[in-house]
Amino acid sequence: MATRFDPFHEIDRMLTALSTSSRDAAVMPIDLQRETDHYVLSMDLPGVDPGSIDISVEDRILTIRAERTAPSAEADWLVRERPSGTFARQLTLGQGLALDQISASYADGVLSLTIPVSEQAKPRRIEVAHTTSPSQIGAGASTAGETASTG
Repeated sequence: MATRFDPFHEIDRMLTALSTSSRDAAVMPIDLQRETDHYVLSMDLPGVDPGSIDISVEDRILTIRAERTAPSAEADWLVRERPSGTFARQLTLGQGLALDQISASYADGVLSLTIPVSEQAKPRRIEVAHTTSPSQIGAGASTAGETASTG
């Protein structure tokens, strides 16, 4: 009987074991996009009880915590790849955001945060007023003065 030697099999097995460890429970994938006057942060939290989601902002640090309860420990597990426990993610927010106006919603396992851009940070157009330059005003005054003295 011939056996095939696969040097990567053991490495693959170890990486698979690491990816399902409790360290992986802290990972919460996000998408972040900017729309015209706000940012939208979407975070995958499937199976999380919405009542366990806690969102706070302190010193420009946005903290999101959520918990997925563990299934019955008495079961005879054949495969257990879905992490359970507390998930946490912190993001440092930059200047120019209206932190007091952040809103959140949770639907279909996705947490969505809307983070508005503050009024001071929004782009704005500055109108340019057309005025006569000071050199033209002085030239016009001396011409008027000459006309007055000759007439």
